[in-house]
Amino acid sequence: MPNLLRYETFAVAYYGCMSHALHLRQTRQSLSLGCRNSTLGYHNMRIFKKGPDKELASEIEELKETVVHAKMPEVVEKVAFKEVDRLSKASPSSAEYTIGINYIDYLVSLPWNKMTDDNLDIKRAESVLNEEHFGLSDIKDRILEHLAVRILKMSRKHTILVVDDEEMTRRNLEHVFVKDGHHVDTAASGVEALNLLEKNAYDVIVTDLKMEKVDGMDVLGQAKAKDPNTEVIIITGYATVDTAIEAMKKGSYHFLAKPLKLNEIRSTIEAALFKKKVRLEPKGPVLCFAGPPGTGKTSLGMSIARSLERKFVRMSLAGMKDEAEIRGHRKSYVGALPGRIIQEIRRAETKNPLIMLDEIDKIGRDFKGDPAAALLEVLDPEQNTNFVDHYLDVPFDLSRVMFIATANTIDPIPGPLLDRLEVIGLSGYTEEEKEKIAIKYLIPKIIEEAGLSHTPPFFAPEAIRKIIRGYTREAGLRNLQRQIAAICRKIARDTLSHKAIDTSNRITPEKVEDLLGPRKFYFEVAEDKDRIGVATGLAWTEAGGQIIFVEAAKMKGTNNLILTGSLGDVMKESAQAAMSYIRSHAGLFNIAETVFDEHDIHIHVPAGSVPKDGPSAGLTIAIALISLLTERPCRRDIAFTGELTLTGRILPVGGVREKVLASHRAGVKVAIFPARNEADINDISDDIKKDLKIITTDELSEIVDLALKS
Repeated sequence: MPNLLRYETFAVAYYGCMSHALHLRQTRQSLSLGCRNSTLGYHNMRIFKKGPDKELASEIEELKETVVHAKMPEVVEKVAFKEVDRLSKASPSSAEYTIGINYIDYLVSLPWNKMTDDNLDIKRAESVLNEEHFGLSDIKDRILEHLAVRILKMSRKHTILVVDDEEMTRRNLEHVFVKDGHHVDTAASGVEALNLLEKNAYDVIVTDLKMEKVDGMDVLGQAKAKDPNTEVIIITGYATVDTAIEAMKKGSYHFLAKPLKLNEIRSTIEAALFKKKVRLEPKGPVLCFAGPPGTGKTSLGMSIARSLERKFVRMSLAGMKDEAEIRGHRKSYVGALPGRIIQEIRRAETKNPLIMLDEIDKIGRDFKGDPAAALLEVLDPEQNTNFVDHYLDVPFDLSRVMFIATANTIDPIPGPLLDRLEVIGLSGYTEEEKEKIAIKYLIPKIIEEAGLSHTPPFFAPEAIRKIIRGYTREAGLRNLQRQIAAICRKIARDTLSHKAIDTSNRITPEKVEDLLGPRKFYFEVAEDKDRIGVATGLAWTEAGGQIIFVEAAKMKGTNNLILTGSLGDVMKESAQAAMSYIRSHAGLFNIAETVFDEHDIHIHVPAGSVPKDGPSAGLTIAIALISLLTERPCRRDIAFTGELTLTGRILPVGGVREKVLASHRAGVKVAIFPARNEADINDISDDIKKDLKIITTDELSEIVDLALKS
């Protein structure tokens, strides 16, 4: 307003009259009254200021055309035009102008309606998944199930009911709709239509208005009462404005006048079924691949995207602490940007990419907010249809995105977020599976990368097994890949230096030891002797299943229990519970009661620098204590897992497959699990069961004689 006052004074002095000043005063008054769309007044003001700004006007027109061509949703388009209107009144040199331009640029560049068509060929998808990954049947089955659901929904015929007392009209409409691929029922009267409505459900009803006894309005009311989602189109030769308004008030989708035009009725039916098709479109699943490192979680996501022919986007969430990385910043801030989700969708240029949220279990949180909480809306199919990024400040539909999260373990994931994920476990590979994967996938790829394609070395199966057993100890495949790559690099160097190498290019177990040096890992369990007070336990970590040893020793003292080995609170309580159970049942195990009063008991779990915790060590600790107090050696080739109660019951544990694989890798002959884990054990492959005997039990007393030597 101060500028207008200056222009008013200028006009009086220059023209020597009050007409121009009066005009400007009226303009100022109209603006002060809130006349925001007074384009003429604003234009006149600019003329007095410095003449018409053709360049700015041209830029504003270009922005408007860009918004129109973007074909955004109506709500978003309205916001964009409002922002353009605001820019037309701002100075191009102001910061607000730059912010507005960037904002509109982001809005129009988002793929509001652009989607890639999924390849719904189940056989092709299965072939792609099997070609690139060995095993992992649970995950492959889940993806194929998703495809099957989509195919069935997309191939479903829509049902249409045609109600008209004129036989010719019924036949013509039935012929047109059947030809378009719909299932059609017909009714010659309103009464007949109501009978069909009681028995069947219809997507669309096309009904005449004037009929005896029960007219089109009655059919409309009955259809909407049964299912509000049923669309009703009324046709009549007696169309009036009043009847059309009444039909619309009762929920009619459209009101058409006879004689019907073929293109009009077809387009109306297609528009009425559009909402149905959108509702039938299955929402993208939200999966979470949980398993040890190196089991192929990320590469499996890439294969799924390839099988569906979707764009693949990977986002690492490890260490993310700022909520704004998910939701974005308010556009009023200089340098503000949308969140990572919207940014990646913009780069993908499609509304339905496959977004892999890597390391979702490693999200952090600090004073900047909790990213895990921000993901609740993103990963909820019921909420993400209207996801609002702070920068955009308009809803964006994320329901077509297929989200796949990865995690090493689900324990750190907050409960509400975990509830939104469909967790599929990857527990690691057996030696046989690793050998097959190495032969089929790893070795050909590594040979190509090492430049040995012209004279490829041949890895004997015994050599691969030696690498797996003697040079790796993992649930995944990364170290196996590194060791094979090291062998290939050494062969490549020997080839270039013209050293004498095996002309057959055959990699044998002896050649493996020559190239990689002495073996690094041994079967600690199978190769060690039985000891008093030492029991073998099974643990579950982020890196998969592992073997642990629980050692117990006694010394002269006054009934003290000493716990070492960097144990967590849960394991300390397990040790105390095991000790209490043994003391209260000393007679059952032929233990003298005086031994507790005259001795201190020390329980130690080696590798003290590694923190250990979890509710599955009670059984192992109890066996070690009984072995110590009865002076009976504990069999080293038997491994235990399970939580012990004060009454001697053994409670179920998690990570059964991981623990079984760890037993198998370590050369354990017998693994003892809680009886309530029987269902998990049934899923273990026969290849493992032939080398490992698995026993389940409910009571500690049932396995003491099996675990301890006489």
